[in-house]
Amino acid sequence: MQGLIEEEKLNSFNIPMYTPSPAEVKNEVVKEGSFNIDRLEVTEVNWNASLDETDLSDAFKDGGYNVAKCMRAVAEPLLASYFGEEILDEVFRRYREIISDRLSKEKNEFVNVTVSLIKP
Repeated sequence: MQGLIEEEKLNSFNIPMYTPSPAEVKNEVVKEGSFNIDRLEVTEVNWNASLDETDLSDAFKDGGYNVAKCMRAVAEPLLASYFGEEILDEVFRRYREIISDRLSKEKNEFVNVTVSLIKP
């Protein structure tokens, strides 16, 4: 992050993550064979959860703030252990600005795949 983290250390940081499609989830369940799929649902959650709400305080209307707080709750321990706690406030302040900018220009969504399995 511009001036906060050495470039070499930033480039060495990696969180391996893969988000499978619903078809891939179904395929793996069928291939493994121990369970049958009872239900498989895909839901889309707007990043700016307050978009359709009309009676919220200003604090809840800032989608960038909301997303940054959510991501910080998940990522903070990992980032703190790797980069140190002293940069976190600034990192997430910058992240909030980036997300707020994106939310002002386009609709962004989280996609969740939920699967319920049953024993045959």
